Amino acid sequence: MKLILTQPLCPEALKMIGEKDEVYLANNGNPADYPEVMKDVDIFILRLGKIDRDVIKNSPGLKVIGKVGVGYDTVDIAAATEAGIPVVITPGANSRSVAEHTLAMMMAISKDLVNTYNETKKGNFNEARSSGRLFEMFGKTAGIIGLGSIGAEVARLCKALGMVVLAFDPFLTKERIESHGCVFYADYEDMIKECDFISIHVPLTENTKVMIGERQFFMMKKTGILINCARSGIVDEKALIEALEAHTIAAAGIDVFQTEPPDPDNPLLTTRNLLYSPHSAAQTREAIIKMHTMCMEGCLAIARGKRYPHIVDNAVYQHPRWKECC
Repeated sequence: MKLILTQPLCPEALKMIGEKDEVYLANNGNPADYPEVMKDVDIFILRLGKIDRDVIKNSPGLKVIGKVGVGYDTVDIAAATEAGIPVVITPGANSRSVAEHTLAMMMAISKDLVNTYNETKKGNFNEARSSGRLFEMFGKTAGIIGLGSIGAEVARLCKALGMVVLAFDPFLTKERIESHGCVFYADYEDMIKECDFISIHVPLTENTKVMIGERQFFMMKKTGILINCARSGIVDEKALIEALEAHTIAAAGIDVFQTEPPDPDNPLLTTRNLLYSPHSAAQTREAIIKMHTMCMEGCLAIARGKRYPHIVDNAVYQHPRWKECC
């Protein structure tokens, strides 16, 4: 078999590849740049980058696409399904890491760590110490948009700190949400009005694009804090900047940008009360190993004609290519 990796994978994942298999490391997330290599590929594993309809159409030997992580907005799922190509994802593999990163952002903002660090370094010790911006998280209300594996873990961590947790997830029943110890909300706009923190944990789809924009920021408390460790398109970046600069909300933490890496002149980099990280929430050692090996396991299974459960669209198994498979 021939495998193409857009970026390197961990040694644990590479050990799973057969000795006779051919591996091409592209170090390039856009397969449109190497069409000749794609013509006879069996497995394409995407970490950073995208694969569109044209590339899929012009890769006749392609059997499976692996997307490291749970976000799949950079893969043309419709085109892959039409071609009978499953798209493997790695649900749950990075849940703890992203949840911890989310909580770290909440804590850093509540303790004003970045500002007090910078001011103390400048010599403004007393001013930083008495800023009056620090607060406890105990007793505060956290609202979670999306109570999947990551959102549920965030809820558990928040509850451990003594926070009240509200949750919205259109795919879960009231009973299921309450089983996580969360207060059920059928409408996320009603929920965000009540929250001190709002944390987003949904994929980027047509239904979740710009879930949080100018309208929603004005619904939030002026002391409200938004955390987005999911996908950038879920939050309107321009509206976020305006909300922070105008004091419509108090602060925000983001791990994702519309353009990555962000341009040096991206206004988000200089926006007041905005904490950001370089899309690194899932980049712990533990999560990387779990994501890479899980993705490789699924891709190898499918390439060998086996059905693998962790794919984006199960309808792909109705394709004629899979008729003879059990």
